Amino acid sequence: MSFRTAQIRLVSSHPEVYEPCDDSFALVDALLADRNHLLEHHPTLCMEVGCGSGYIITSLALMLGQDSPGVQYFATDINPDAVRVTSETLEAHGVHAELINTDIASGLEKRLAGLVDVMVVNPPYVPTPEDEVGREGIASAWAGGENGRCVIDKILPIADNLLSEKGWLYMVTLTANNPSEICIQMREKGYASRIVVQRSTEEESLHVIKFWRDFDTQADAKETTKTNKPVPARLMESLVSQFPLSSFWRSSGSNSN
Repeated sequence: MSFRTAQIRLVSSHPEVYEPCDDSFALVDALLADRNHLLEHHPTLCMEVGCGSGYIITSLALMLGQDSPGVQYFATDINPDAVRVTSETLEAHGVHAELINTDIASGLEKRLAGLVDVMVVNPPYVPTPEDEVGREGIASAWAGGENGRCVIDKILPIADNLLSEKGWLYMVTLTANNPSEICIQMREKGYASRIVVQRSTEEESLHVIKFWRDFDTQADAKETTKTNKPVPARLMESLVSQFPLSSFWRSSGSNSN
């Protein structure tokens, strides 16, 4: 097939499954923007955590396509209806992924440890009461608990375990999630980061962040841990500078571009 991304009209749906929206489109746009690097990366295993409608994992498989043969695709979702819808979306576009109905990657920790070259995640990031997290059905797609970080904070160490030495993680975050703090947490695990797509909609301010293992970052992280020193001011300034509008969004609630 010649399609670079999944066609919306071929994306299956279900009332209890989150349909592609601005955050989904932002993540696919980030993958498209990075497509040449992805092809040069030569991934052998790609994975989506929380596949929902299947729009993102299908788009990734299509955009790599024949230019990157032999890639294995995995996708997980805690919602069984989402797994079925993803299967239908993949089939409609002529691509394949192994689908698992599970919470994040439960049961796959040993099987996929250190093997995932590309992981994509559009997590439940909306700030909600804690008791809404992990509910059945469509609520599981957005309920993120306090600051929208409950599920994100569970995903990060799992991603660190599953990603290969050359592994890349693409994650959607909301300004309310404090993405600069997420970057600092990942830096402590030895990851560098950058924003691939930044987008403001009428309802939310989104960042798609790419994380990758980095030798210099790992060395700095080890030194910081060894000496129990705080994150260097220059690094903090660098991370915060990636999110120049965060304080404005938080203080005014504006959705200006």
